[in-house]
Parts: sequence; structure tokens; C-alpha cells
Amino acid sequence: MQNESTKPTSGMGFFERYLTVWVALCIVAGVAIGQFFPVVPKTLSRFEYAHVSVPIAILIWLMIYPMMLKIDFASILDAGKKPKGLCITCTVNWLIKPFTMYLIAAFFFKVLFVNFLPENLANEYLAGAILLGAAPCTAMVFVWSHLTKGDAAYTLIQVAVNDLILLIAFTPIVAFLLGVSNVIVPYDTLFLSVVLFVVIPLLSGYLSRRYIIKHKGLSYFENVFIKKFDNTTILGLLLTLIIIFTFQGDIILNNPLHVLLIAIPLTIQTFFIFYISYGWARLWKLPHNIAAPAGMIGASNFFELAVAVAITLFGLQSGATLATVVGVLVEVPVMLALVRIANNTKHWFEM
Repeated sequence: MQNESTKPTSGMGFFERYLTVWVALCIVAGVAIGQFFPVVPKTLSRFEYAHVSVPIAILIWLMIYPMMLKIDFASILDAGKKPKGLCITCTVNWLIKPFTMYLIAAFFFKVLFVNFLPENLANEYLAGAILLGAAPCTAMVFVWSHLTKGDAAYTLIQVAVNDLILLIAFTPIVAFLLGVSNVIVPYDTLFLSVVLFVVIPLLSGYLSRRYIIKHKGLSYFENVFIKKFDNTTILGLLLTLIIIFTFQGDIILNNPLHVLLIAIPLTIQTFFIFYISYGWARLWKLPHNIAAPAGMIGASNFFELAVAVAITLFGLQSGATLATVVGVLVEVPVMLALVRIANNTKHWFEM
């Protein structure tokens, strides 16, 4: 019987299902505000501390905090009972995915698209792709797992373990790949980004979860408290995107083709990583309800973190930030395609 504490997000809601549409509308709204009301980005740019936009930081905390509430890190104690699925997830996410993202993005931005992109912009787009590749999905994977009838408890274990690894591995991997890409970023700035946008919301979510369950009970936490944050993540994301695009308007209007150029390698990487994880799970004869989420968590990205770090490291108007936002734009339609593929190939895993 499934424990109440291991319930995933219950299906794809209205905002999640049409996330690509909302992102597109935010692009239009943000660009329009930046072009017709330039006082808005000018005013927002004043609210910065240590290169961090305070309004953006607040909105990103609103995005990430509800995700962290849903993770029961006590479930990590059960990880040893089914080590194969966890082995696939961790190996692909941390030893394969960041480096294939770098190679694929570098090939497109620096070789295939060399006649379309100036070198400095190509480097910034590559940096944004690296940030996406080093951040495996944290929250939306619950949705993909649900849609593929995945094992909810095991999906939680995968997310919990990946979040713990994220705290340790994200900073050195990103620093290394950005260095290889000739993008020099202060290590302490990158570390600050992880503290602000992973450690703080993670601890806040963990402590809130423990406090509420202790004083109000698990039923209240699952059925009342968490529901108060329905759509908070998506709302925070959309407001963040509007602010971002008030600064990105000139770049997009002057380079509309660049959105497509960025989307191509990101999409290829997503399919590639999915098939590595999913195919590996099939070779190891894992059940479909573990194989499908294992493929999804690697293929999708923790784009909220990627956007946050890009803004902190490179600024709201940077190509790196634009690349991470394009990652948001392509995420839902591509992942829905992978959900369909996983559901249509369920018979591959029948013994």
C-alpha cells in the first residue's frame, strides 16, 4: 500500500499542461513592457545586492520552496532495496548528462551555427546549456512519473538522492565546464547561487515539513498545507519570465532566429539522455514503473535553478539567461512526447 508521504503531484494541472503557451505569452508581455515602458527594467535593475536581483530571488524562492516541501528525505533510507534504478539515475545525471550537454551544445553553437552566432554570444548560449545540463529535474518529474504510472515512492527516492548530490556536485561540474568553455566565473559566486537557490529553500522546505507534520499531522500537511501552494511554482516562474524578458527584448527582437537555434541542441540532448536511461533500464530488466521515471528525471531539467544561476552569474540581459529560458519553453512539449513514447513501449518491460 502506498504511504501517504510518498504521493507525487497528482497529475498535470491546467497551468502545467499549457506551460509552453504561458511561457510564450510571458515572452510577448515581457518584451512589450521592456520596449514600451523602459522605466520598468530601469527601476528593477536598482534592486540588486551582490549581483543578485532581489525581486528575481524572491520569485525563485516562491518557485522552489513548494517543490522542496513535497520531498520526504526519510525515503532515502529505502534506496538500498532497489539499487539498479538509482544507479542508472545517478550515473546518467552526474557522469553523462552534463558532459553530453556540453558536447552537443558546443558542436551546434561553435561549429554548426558558427555563421549565425558571434563568438561571445555562442559562449553565453553554451554557458546557459551547461547550467541546464548540470541540473536534473526536481519537481516536474513527479508529474512525468504519474503520467507513466511510475512507482511514486521510488521516484521520491530518486529525487531525494539527486537533490543531495546536487548540493555537492552542481558547483564543481558547472565551474569545470564553464572553464573549459573559456567562460571564467568566480567560484564563490557560483557557490552563492547554489546556497541561495538550493540550500536555503531545501532547508526551509525540510524544516517546514517536519514542523507542520509534527504539530498538525501528515493528513493536514498533505491535504491542506501543500495545497495552499498549488500553482505557486508556476506563477513564480511566469512572473520571473516576464521580468527576464523586459531585459531580453532587444536581444530577441534583433535575433529572433536565436530562440530556434538554442532549442535545437536542447531538444536533441533531451531525447538522447532519455534513451540512454530508458534503454539501460530495459537491458537491466527493470520494471516499467521504475524505468520510465528514471528516464524522465535525467531528460528533464531543474530549469528554475538554471535560470536563477544564469541571472546571478551573467545578468538578466545575458545570452546564458536566454538559453535557460528557452529550456523552459521546450521542456513541456518535449517531455510530453517522451511520456507518450514511454507509455507506448511499456510492453518492452513485460516479462
